[in-house]
Amino acid sequence: MNAIELIDSFSEFKEMKNIDRVTMMRIVEDVFRSTLKRKYGSDENVDVIINPDKGDLEIWLSREIVPDKDFEDEGTQIKYSEALKIEPDFEIGEEVSQEIKVEDFGRRNILSLRQNLAAKVMELEKDGIYQKYKERVGDIITGEVYQIWKREILILDDDGNELILPKSEQIPSDYFRKGDTTRAVVAKVDLRNNNPVIVLSRTAPEFLARLFELEVPEVFDGLITIKKIVREPGERAKVAVESYDDRIDPVGACVGMKGSRIHGIVRELRNENIDVINWTNNTQLLIQRSLSPAKITNMDIKDEDNRAEVFLKPDQVSLAIGKGGHNIKLASKLTGYEIDVYREGSEDIDDVDLDEFGDEIDSWIIDELKAIGCDTAKSVLEIGSKDLVKRTDLEEETITEIINVLKAEFEQ
Repeated sequence: MNAIELIDSFSEFKEMKNIDRVTMMRIVEDVFRSTLKRKYGSDENVDVIINPDKGDLEIWLSREIVPDKDFEDEGTQIKYSEALKIEPDFEIGEEVSQEIKVEDFGRRNILSLRQNLAAKVMELEKDGIYQKYKERVGDIITGEVYQIWKREILILDDDGNELILPKSEQIPSDYFRKGDTTRAVVAKVDLRNNNPVIVLSRTAPEFLARLFELEVPEVFDGLITIKKIVREPGERAKVAVESYDDRIDPVGACVGMKGSRIHGIVRELRNENIDVINWTNNTQLLIQRSLSPAKITNMDIKDEDNRAEVFLKPDQVSLAIGKGGHNIKLASKLTGYEIDVYREGSEDIDDVDLDEFGDEIDSWIIDELKAIGCDTAKSVLEIGSKDLVKRTDLEEETITEIINVLKAEFEQ
């Protein structure tokens, strides 16, 4: 194998992503120098000249001419008799520059050269990918679904780099097929066994924030600031926004004409309900807005405990709590206050609190009923068994038993 053939055999590495021509030449030179160092003990008197465009490789070894009897080091000395074969006019003490042919390295060394080059290029490529994505944490990435496993999905970016979307970072209703194009945010970048691992997320609040930047120009330009985002992925999200320009309605701009802007985001998030509210430093007003669409009649804020007691009309309780308790849970996260909802007029002696049935109804069932806004016996009976089946995860037989227990209380 001659020099041109060897350099041609490296061509598969020359166009590797994230590696420029100068860096590639340095890698090739370093690999050759390490081989020469093993062969001659030093590379100080070696010149390696590479032209990757033409496939040229020249290696020149400079050695001092010494008498044959004084010859000791092949790397720095050449016998006088050997020098005369190169040029009859050479004299002892002169320096000889001799070209070393690649084929003189031997097959084993050439294979070693290829392996070392591949390893160095791969190492440099991995470092390039790591640095690239380390700077892009929090940015949206669009990729193609390449492989689907039980616990994670392998996604390829435009450069063919492998990205991981774990099951825990997917929206519960996400469904992917091989070849699908999907978007996610870069959540974190790790190094495992010297390999870069890029983890994506579709459940992180940052993903929703980046989607708003893509869909709402005012957010991208900084005219509208997203103050806080809280999510129950796939179910509901609350986004608090603020504008320092009085001419801009931040909520209206984010929602768009007839919801045109928010619809694209909702589709991306698998029909996740998104509440956009005006941010305010007024705690009472923020809590009121965060519990929307429920209308509050009265509120008692206890700052020392970070708790808020909210009083509503009976027909507003279920709206405040929301399906599965998501609305009140997100409102608490958004405001930083533990919110307790009370039914106005709950002191009605004709009604009984559900907690009073703790001996007859399991506590987890009571919690399930409270999650849909039912905290008294009458509020459960008013909904009816069919709607209870739809709105809870309880079996029909269980609901029938509950209704019988509650009815028996009032019959007594």
